[in-house]
Amino acid sequence: VGENVVYEKNKQVKVGEKLGFGKCRLCIAIRKGEEYTGAQFLDNKRIATSYPVLVKQYLNKNQVNGEIHEISGSVEIAPGIGLADAICDLVSSGSTLFMNGLKEVETILESQAVLIQNLQMSEEKSQTLARLLFRIQSVKKAKNNKYILLNAPNENLSKIISLLPGMKSPTVLPLAEPGWSSVHSVLKENEFWDIIEQLKEAGAQGILVVPIEKMIV
Repeated sequence: VGENVVYEKNKQVKVGEKLGFGKCRLCIAIRKGEEYTGAQFLDNKRIATSYPVLVKQYLNKNQVNGEIHEISGSVEIAPGIGLADAICDLVSSGSTLFMNGLKEVETILESQAVLIQNLQMSEEKSQTLARLLFRIQSVKKAKNNKYILLNAPNENLSKIISLLPGMKSPTVLPLAEPGWSSVHSVLKENEFWDIIEQLKEAGAQGILVVPIEKMIV
């Protein structure tokens, strides 16, 4: 379920794990030609939304008296047909807002798919959930890492190893060709390209990059 739904419904549940997909944001949007001066812009304005609870919380936090109009679906058309002065809706790319002459001005909530759990579970169910979470986390960790294999000249081996932290340390195996070793390691996705360039400069050759299906640490 999306975080936006969890917080809007305000049920007595716990977010057990953020799943890393279905990412979007709950945003305030106004007409393109208008100048947004902060939350006070919404004072005495009509706000169309499918998330009245979250919008009300935002308005109260900023001490703003807005008029909330709950709408189910196609919220973005409300300003264009005169039903609202602003909207609060889920945004992914922003293209729908653009096509309806609107612009984002404030983000209320960053949302993604989450696994939720009952606050009162039996011991048996808690153990089952723990096993499920363990498996989910192993897939998530794998998604953020790459397995790398490369050939390294022994005279540059120390430098190359220093660039590859691995899970504990890189695996180094001698090759049939004298003076060369095979190095295996794991790289974080967000560090990948910077380190690859450094490895090439250090003399690494035959670099192979393999996706990891699951990662258990």
